[in-house]
Amino acid sequence: MASTAAGKQRIPKVAKVKNKAPAEVQITAEQLLREAKERELELLPPPPKQKITDEEELNDYKLRKRKGFEDNIRKNRTVISNWIKYAQWEESLKEIQRARSIYERALDVDHRNITLWLKYAEMEMKSRQVNHARNIWDRAITILPRVNQFWYKYTYMEEMLGNVAGCRQAFERWMEWEPDEQAWHSYINFELRYKEVDKARSIYERFVMVHPEVKNWIKYARFEERHGYIAHSRKVYERAVEFFGEVHVDENLFVAFAKFEETQKEFERVRVIYKYALDRIPKHQAQELFKFYTMFEKKFGDRRGIEDVIVSKRRFQYEEEVKANPHNYDAWFDYLRLVENDADPDTVRDVYERAIANIPPIQEKRHWKRYIYLWINYALYEELEVKDPEKTRQVYQASLDLIPHKKFTFAKIWLLYAQFEIRQKNLQGARKVMGTAIGKCPKNKLLKGYIELELQLREFDRCRKLYEKYLEFSPENCTTWIKFSELETILGDVERARAIFELAIGQPRLDMPEVLWKSYIDFEIEQEEFGNTRNLYKRLLQRTQHVKVWISYAKFELSIDSDERLQKCRQIYEEANKGMRNCEEKEERLMLLESWRDFEREFGSDSTMDRVRKLLPEKVKKRRKLTAEDGSDAGWEEYYDYIFPEDAANQPNLKLLAMAKMWKRQQVQEDQSPEKSPEAAEETASPPSGEAAAAPEILPENDSDRNTATETEQDKTCDDRDDSSSSESDSDDDDDDGKKKGEEDGKKEEGGDGDKE
Repeated sequence: MASTAAGKQRIPKVAKVKNKAPAEVQITAEQLLREAKERELELLPPPPKQKITDEEELNDYKLRKRKGFEDNIRKNRTVISNWIKYAQWEESLKEIQRARSIYERALDVDHRNITLWLKYAEMEMKSRQVNHARNIWDRAITILPRVNQFWYKYTYMEEMLGNVAGCRQAFERWMEWEPDEQAWHSYINFELRYKEVDKARSIYERFVMVHPEVKNWIKYARFEERHGYIAHSRKVYERAVEFFGEVHVDENLFVAFAKFEETQKEFERVRVIYKYALDRIPKHQAQELFKFYTMFEKKFGDRRGIEDVIVSKRRFQYEEEVKANPHNYDAWFDYLRLVENDADPDTVRDVYERAIANIPPIQEKRHWKRYIYLWINYALYEELEVKDPEKTRQVYQASLDLIPHKKFTFAKIWLLYAQFEIRQKNLQGARKVMGTAIGKCPKNKLLKGYIELELQLREFDRCRKLYEKYLEFSPENCTTWIKFSELETILGDVERARAIFELAIGQPRLDMPEVLWKSYIDFEIEQEEFGNTRNLYKRLLQRTQHVKVWISYAKFELSIDSDERLQKCRQIYEEANKGMRNCEEKEERLMLLESWRDFEREFGSDSTMDRVRKLLPEKVKKRRKLTAEDGSDAGWEEYYDYIFPEDAANQPNLKLLAMAKMWKRQQVQEDQSPEKSPEAAEETASPPSGEAAAAPEILPENDSDRNTATETEQDKTCDDRDDSSSSESDSDDDDDDGKKKGEEDGKKEEGGDGDKE
């Protein structure tokens, strides 16, 4: 700061920063520090070296240094590094006694400092003060017995000095504290260095008791094996298996035991060990065990042994699956299939009993569909594999007692039970079973199965009674009526079969009446009762006017070998066409006309063919408005409609539209060919007059075309709102031949109308 003569302080002016935008190159504090370090701006030159020339100067130097160390200690006694630096400085001057004194003073301050003890003992060992060092180690391990570093240093020093007894004594003192595993291994290795195998064995005995882990037992056994004590090694493994028991069993112990026996060529013992382990270890903990067992069997076993390994592994997997979810019936099926192939009957029965004990918790048929197959497989196993009929009968009876028949039943198990009794030549028992089934829970499958059973036994009277029961239970089932009638037909009782059909078609409700009528008609045709067949067709047509009935009726008349068959067939087609004029399904009417056309093409003349061709409809394209569910407008859709000539005669507007469309095409043709002859221009220039009351009939060029019988591929797009007034002229998608043909037909029609006028 600057001051004026009056003593007032003057604040220097600060330059205003005009441009406050950030600089293009930004410099960070880190960058500044890094540059300062690189340029060595703060490095001080080293102090000059001093040379001490006489004793007085040396004493003065020592005094100053000691005073500095003492001052540092006095300022902060707890900083052990100051004590260590002080003692090391004294040690560098060979002042061992002073250094010892400093270490002792430091230990009074912090006797639990590990570094302090280590530095103190190292100083004594460097100065070859063995007793002092031994004394320091004794004090250290007494005060801090859990610091393993002291024990390692102490035992190493004693061993280096050749004091084996003192080293062993130190180890023994250490082992009383039960240190970690590495300390025991150090003690064992120490004894082995001096060939004291018995002492090492005794140490191992104590070691596996202090640290009872599998890996330590394995190390003990391998120690015995390595030194040639095979019997001792086997005994160690056996003691380990006994020690851990079945609760804390480990696969690594058995793998090591098996490998040991494998090296001794005791293959049967290896196999026994693996099987013993697999029976006691859970599957998820025995992956390595399975792996080594499989490798062993591949090396030393036969095919049966390898299969046993795989089966054992699969069995463990299935056991875990069914234990996790007892109602997983698919897992039970796989498990049972496995044990059926390799296990004895008692084991298989045990698994079946465990499986069927898992009853579905809900009495709904969908939950029981898989479960019931356990019972079925159980019964079939007892019958086919074990060949125990009595046990099989008990299984069937137990399953039937378990199923809640009032809610649902399974016809399959009733039928299997009855078939089993027949195989046992117990026909009365089989009938009793089926009678019980029908009495408890009648259903279609049961009745059908019972009837098939009696048919195989050729008991036709029983079949009749069963059919009667069946029809009382389900009178609307057309298949049953048909089968009953077929049975009577086979037995030669035609009148009875006809009466059954009459009863059937007289039922108020049927599930498939068309099948029933067809079967009745086929029956009469087969009996060559053509009069009855015609009556059946007429009765059926009174109920329905379906096009397939008319076509079938016509084909029936055509199939009869008589002189009037063509006339009758044609008459049926005409009646069908008249009857279907009011039919809303125009496709069915078209189907009838096509069938009629095919008939006339094969059996008729040109005149009858032309007559049918004139009845074929014209295919037009229309539009209709769509409405969504909420009533809103959903747009328009195009669809195809059929216009029959008989219907078009009552709608003159359609004829007028057809004439207008033809005139429009002629105009387009005239524009495209301006160099036409005057005669052709005169023919095409005049539009259709109002006198043309009927549209020309346009014959198809290809009679085999189904949907375009009387059309020349003319697609009319009509609006349902006003079909008579709104029509769109299509583009020229017809060929020139079709256009010329339309013109000629139009001229003929005009000429004809003029003559009439």
